[in-house]
Amino acid sequence: MLLKTFGWSFAITVVGLALAGVLWGWQGLAIVGILSVLEISLSFDNAVINAGILRKMNAFWQKIFLTVGILVAVFGMRLVFPVVVVAITAKLGPIEAVSLAINDKARYQELVTSAHPAIAAFGGIFLLMIFLDFIFEERDYKWLSWIEKPMAKMGKLDMLSVMIALVVLLVTSMTVATAAAHGAGDKSATVLLAGVAGLLTYLVVGGISGYFEDKLEEEEEEGDEPAAAPAKKGTGAAVGLAGKAAFFMFLYLEVIDASFSFDGVIGAFAITNDIFMMALGLGIGAMYIRSLTVFLVRKGTLDDYVYLEHGAHYAIGALAVILLLTIEYEIHEVITGLVGIVLIALSFGSSVARNRREGKTGESSGETTEVASGV
Repeated sequence: MLLKTFGWSFAITVVGLALAGVLWGWQGLAIVGILSVLEISLSFDNAVINAGILRKMNAFWQKIFLTVGILVAVFGMRLVFPVVVVAITAKLGPIEAVSLAINDKARYQELVTSAHPAIAAFGGIFLLMIFLDFIFEERDYKWLSWIEKPMAKMGKLDMLSVMIALVVLLVTSMTVATAAAHGAGDKSATVLLAGVAGLLTYLVVGGISGYFEDKLEEEEEEGDEPAAAPAKKGTGAAVGLAGKAAFFMFLYLEVIDASFSFDGVIGAFAITNDIFMMALGLGIGAMYIRSLTVFLVRKGTLDDYVYLEHGAHYAIGALAVILLLTIEYEIHEVITGLVGIVLIALSFGSSVARNRREGKTGESSGETTEVASGV
């Protein structure tokens, strides 16, 4: 089971590290290894979130996410995205941007770093919306009930999460403007626009996928011909989403992946400004996150350990705040990674304690869920 799920990740790790050693020697091999560990530590909570959404999709769309999705994650976000950011920031053509990344790495790093406020505002607000919508929703299981019970009651107010996100964005942009008044460059307008773009992206993609998901569930309840295949035991979903619902859910997953990768890409510049080392190291880490997502779905882990999703969403909330803070303050990547890991570890421990109290073994009746294998 473990080898089947993580086999591709192990193989790509061996090939990737060997390639790094051949191209850049022992130093390059070490850098690629460090970047891989950095990506895994920063994105562990992403795997839990991905698994929670992926288990709702049918086998075909699961395979799309695990194949096409990994290409987008590795090549799109880890290699192409930084180059696109430089091209837009410096008003260069794509070929010129690639040439700059290869031949003038210091200038390339400078341009990507200068785009950080916009990247952080977009990703921070997008991730904040995910956390707020989770915490304001009434749930069967409550981990930190002293927080989640009053939050669920407050969540009955329409558009509360949007209002809070906008207030946070306004405060952030005003903080940037205040810093500009004391000598720093004024990027308040950039932060405001990028944050609004992140909010709109969440509302549009999440709203459309939620609409089609609700529509499919209504058809199931009415006894109509289902447009989606039944989900198997351990998925925690009534149907395996297909068609338009799965397509927009796939887009939603890709945007989440992108938002999670922002801090990893920016943080990688503290280790190297070589885009190929960066893409290789972060790509290896991204493969493990995909494999971990498959493992969580196959084992029905989110059904067995009911507080894991809570811990992952609290980690998302923490990451959102950290991203927004990094617009003005430097926060080490180790802190970012540790916050997520600690929160998930605590939620896992609480889940284990709950299972012991209720006499559960932590296994879904000895059965596993079949998931389309793509990694």
